[in-house]
Parts: sequence; structure tokens; C-alpha cells
Amino acid sequence: MYKNILLAIDLPNQETQEKAVQTAVSLARSFSAKLNVMTVVPDFGMAIVGTFFPEGFEKQALSATQEELERYVKAKVPDDIDVGQIVAHGTIYSEILRVANEVKADFIVVASHRPEFRDYLLGPNAARVVRHAECSVLVVRDE
Repeated sequence: MYKNILLAIDLPNQETQEKAVQTAVSLARSFSAKLNVMTVVPDFGMAIVGTFFPEGFEKQALSATQEELERYVKAKVPDDIDVGQIVAHGTIYSEILRVANEVKADFIVVASHRPEFRDYLLGPNAARVVRHAECSVLVVRDE
């Protein structure tokens, strides 16, 4: 049924990702699908903000995140799963949608924390992914 699953994780909040990772691994195994695990390094937003960081900061952040993602995937995804790793850079929800299209994902799994009042007003990244994705999306709540 599914051939290409995208799992979007938030590396700095690994404790809230466990249930989503287990769900995505189970789905990938059940459907013999490829699992693409991605994370997003947020951009600075406004260009002027970047001037407050040392030269090469973004490149170093992306490289360090790639190394951390590789360690995370090695620890969390069993060897029998066909897995790819992607570090994106930009606005979180738009990068998840972009990567989903790029890898031709037919299913997206995202973790989400319990909503707070402000989330109902602003709209969290998971909600934006659900609204705009071209494929099915599963939002997995942490415990």
C-alpha cells in the first residue's frame, strides 16, 4: 500500500519523538516501504538575524545535524528497514512538504506534542503539514 514513508523528527526534542519513530518503523516494515527520516534546521528568518552569527555558522549547524541524525537513525531504526536520511534547512512545515514531494512520499508521519492554547491560534507545524500535504499524514502524539 505505501512504498515511501517520510518521518519528520525534531532532533532537539528526541524524548517526544519515540512513539512516532516506532510507528513509522512498524509501518515501513509492514508495507516493505522505504523510510525517509528527516529533520529541519530552521533558518534565521530575517537576513539581518544572520549577521549576529559567525561566518559559516549555518554550514556547521547543518553538518552537525547530519551527524546527529545519522547516529539517531542508527540507534532507532532496525537494520532490516531501507532507510534514508535528510537534513533540510528553512521553515519547518514548508521543508517537510518540499521533502515529501522530493522523495515522492506517499505517507508522512510527524510527532506532535499536546497542543497548548497558543497552538490553536498560531497553528503548529504538524497542522500545516496535514492541511497542505499531497499524501496521507499521521500525527502521532507523545505520551
